[in-house]
Amino acid sequence: MYMLFALKYFFKYPYHYVRTPEARELLALMAKYGTVPRYEARTVQFQGCTFKVPDCMSFLFQHEEIFVGQSYRFNAINAQPVILDCGANIGTSCLFFKKLYPNAKITAFEADPKIANILTHNMFSNHIKDIDIVNKAVWVHNNGISFASEGSDAASIFGEGEKQHIPSIRLKDVLEQFPSIDMLKIDIEGAETEVIKDCKDELGKVQNLFIEYHSFPGQTQELGTLLNILTENGFRYFIRDVQDRPSPLINHLYKNNTLMDLQLNIFAVKK
Repeated sequence: MYMLFALKYFFKYPYHYVRTPEARELLALMAKYGTVPRYEARTVQFQGCTFKVPDCMSFLFQHEEIFVGQSYRFNAINAQPVILDCGANIGTSCLFFKKLYPNAKITAFEADPKIANILTHNMFSNHIKDIDIVNKAVWVHNNGISFASEGSDAASIFGEGEKQHIPSIRLKDVLEQFPSIDMLKIDIEGAETEVIKDCKDELGKVQNLFIEYHSFPGQTQELGTLLNILTENGFRYFIRDVQDRPSPLINHLYKNNTLMDLQLNIFAVKK
């Protein structure tokens, strides 16, 4: 099953797209780990590092998006950019930012306690420094929040299954501490719209912004509200659908996903 997925996944790209070192590395990683069943932990070597990986399939998607697709690449105006990584997961994004800007000052937020422990291990064991790891959920208050852990990169306040109460941190309070923020990455599995609405008066100091937007059946879609906030704060944005699907007017849900009906990557930069 997983090998068939791997072949389908890579044959959709034109030849030139797999000519980069990152793409060739991903091909090798897919050949080695693409058949590993979901949620079987492995130790994976890539980009000169050795990472603990709780789920190989989600890691491979992260590698494709971050290192091959360069989704988090941005232009900084100084050699020590301030980066807030909300939803840092196991640290692939932190590693990318550090390779892009070795002297960057990064604050990495990860809600899931087990994943945060892996994140801490991966950063420490690979000597990746100047990263402040915060094991709290990014939210609109500091009173804690209930969420369901999926075991990889999809822990969410909208998740199914048993939920646990974990500490939270109000992102607006964090933004207030910085005079300027070079990159704000928000990948927090459905909590992003409420957080952005709460932070709207502080986004003027952010130069580059990545948001993974989610919507769920039975809940009001607030993409328009989110985009209006970006426009009001002087951003130009580009939107990419994370999952292609045929006949979206008929197929309202993603295939094999009964929880989510829309997932978008939003890239925003100051005019």
